[in-house]
Amino acid sequence: MAKSWYVFTGYGDPTLFSNYRRLTVQHTCLCGNEICAIYADGEGIYPENPLSFQLQAYIKKAMVTGQLQPEYPTDAKKYVYLRYK
Repeated sequence: MAKSWYVFTGYGDPTLFSNYRRLTVQHTCLCGNEICAIYADGEGIYPENPLSFQLQAYIKKAMVTGQLQPEYPTDAKKYVYLRYK
């Protein structure tokens, strides 16, 4: 399954696929206090439903720590980016 970048709409539960839309431009997010973008399975306007258990865990951890996920190893591909509201 192909993966795409999806931006969080800023409303509702960030672990639900329906609260994301596919990005058609490069995001500029990094760290912050809310979810910005995720790298998830899918190629359509929405990511695949449901978001994987691992991606949901990364989203939850990012919301608690304010850090890109996964944090470790530090050179790992990041699947969750944040932004300041």
